[in-house]
Amino acid sequence: MRIFKFGGASVKDANGVRNVVNVLRITGFRDLGVVVSAMGKTTNALEEILARYQKNDNSYLKLIDKLYEQHNEIIVELEEVTDFINEDEVLRFRESGIKNILKGIIEALKGELLRNKTKNYSFLYDQVVSHGELISTKIVAAFLNACNIPVQWVDARELIKTDTKYRDAGVQWQETENTIKNISGSSFLTQGFIGSDDNGFTTTLGREGSDYTAAILAYCLDAESVTIWKDVPGVLNADPRVFQDTVLLEKIPYNEAIELAFYGASVIHPKTLQPLQRKSIPLHVKSFLNPKENGSTITHSNTLLPEIPCYIVRKNLIFLRVSSRDFSFIGEGNISEIFHELSEAKMQVGLLQNSAISFSICVEDKYSLINVLLSRLQERYDVSVVKNVALYTIRHYNGEKVSSIENEQQVLLKQRTQETLQVVVKQ
Repeated sequence: MRIFKFGGASVKDANGVRNVVNVLRITGFRDLGVVVSAMGKTTNALEEILARYQKNDNSYLKLIDKLYEQHNEIIVELEEVTDFINEDEVLRFRESGIKNILKGIIEALKGELLRNKTKNYSFLYDQVVSHGELISTKIVAAFLNACNIPVQWVDARELIKTDTKYRDAGVQWQETENTIKNISGSSFLTQGFIGSDDNGFTTTLGREGSDYTAAILAYCLDAESVTIWKDVPGVLNADPRVFQDTVLLEKIPYNEAIELAFYGASVIHPKTLQPLQRKSIPLHVKSFLNPKENGSTITHSNTLLPEIPCYIVRKNLIFLRVSSRDFSFIGEGNISEIFHELSEAKMQVGLLQNSAISFSICVEDKYSLINVLLSRLQERYDVSVVKNVALYTIRHYNGEKVSSIENEQQVLLKQRTQETLQVVVKQ
């Protein structure tokens, strides 16, 4: 069994869905599990629908209608005969009932909101945004079957069993393994990102949830491999939007991939890698535009191939320096207290450094709670704040790039270990 994952960018429109057929015809589709995300920016649209609903703004209903129209347009385009899709395949797709299925999911979404009584935002979020994956997988499954690529549509909520930590649910592994092993048929297609709790309510798996779904399936099925299909040739040593002359990383050890992800690289989230590492299942990152190319492989290799520096930049962070007011030492108790406040404010820490009387931190304020954090810390400490900073992290660094970063910008802090250099600069 192989597991393929197609993200939102790969199925954002009719051509993207047709290209999934192309990829599967090239790579083969027997003994295959396919995980599909919501199409394009659908999750963002559903978040906006929920935001307006929370404000009692009835225009959310118009946004739902717009969501229906956008997906119906994709279906209409898929009903067109092309050089790639013949008349028989188009006819089978038209007869699949997919338009009525789409209407049913949209009406279910409206009903979910109209009947809602809960004030638990995270719970409601999971019930609402999951409709994006349900729509996309119904469309893609219907199209694949029409094109003689037989897949069984499976509801991921029947497979992935979780706790009740909505928006970031934890997997109940034994129960999940039991349900996944009961999947029948040689090939199936399911949703990324979603699962269900013991009460049958929808849950979501948090950041990079669709990749994580692929890893869960692979682990439970003892899969041969996982392939994440992206719009890039694989994992690059730097973001090409920021750095020039980027290089494809052909092989990446699991631990190196986890390090890169920890520092903020858009590689693969560590929670996706951990189950694969436990069973030595290789993870391929390949281009859905050029499926015959090798891409990158994350596996139990000894060294990065090629052995070159890897650059990560995170922007719009906040740099804090927390100091004792009486020049006493910042000890274990103080550090524990500071970390507690960081956790309460849901801050993502990118860098930390402590001296005898101060503690420096670079954080990402994803939930706009920086003022809450500052008010709590300032009850006991002096706190200096610099907003809009950038954090550069270089794995396997050399002097050339470091000099260019330092010479072009004001450096607030630099921290070096044997393998990693981090530099905080003003943007």
